[in-house]
Amino acid sequence: MSQKVLLSSKEIDIILHRLACQLLENHLDFSDTALIGLQPRGIYVAERLKKILEEDYRIKNIQLGYLDITFYRDDFRRGSKPLEANKTKIDFLVENKKVVLVDDVLYTGRSIRSALTAIQSFGRPSEIELLTLIDRRFSRHLPIQPDYRGRQVDAINNEKVRVEWSENEGEDKVYMISR
Repeated sequence: MSQKVLLSSKEIDIILHRLACQLLENHLDFSDTALIGLQPRGIYVAERLKKILEEDYRIKNIQLGYLDITFYRDDFRRGSKPLEANKTKIDFLVENKKVVLVDDVLYTGRSIRSALTAIQSFGRPSEIELLTLIDRRFSRHLPIQPDYRGRQVDAINNEKVRVEWSENEGEDKVYMISR
């Protein structure tokens, strides 16, 4: 097994700032927009974007939520071990809001399909967009594409993309792992 660094901490920071600028262009003051980080790892991207928007661009009152999709997954009862749920925290209505779903890696698209179903439990958004830090473009099982992408990666199926965050692993890095 070998691993190659795709993004360093500095490169991740640059990409997050670029993504924040793209969000700002399309959502201005975020008065009718909510960021929803997908559990477990999309929340780190969403939290970082919120922090950048608040501190660097002085946007106030950005609504941030966490969405657990465990029970909406199509493989929920297929594995040998039970899936462990995370916490959903959406303390606002998404009814008629623009929702930006945020995840770290877009791979097959199945997690996003699950998120689209799960978010309906909190109301009917006027619009849903997808932001992902890493887009593995040749691995899609469903016709799902991001509106905002940090980096596009051409990974074949026996390769894995792993995103590490300073909150968990001690430093921000993105790796390509070959098995």
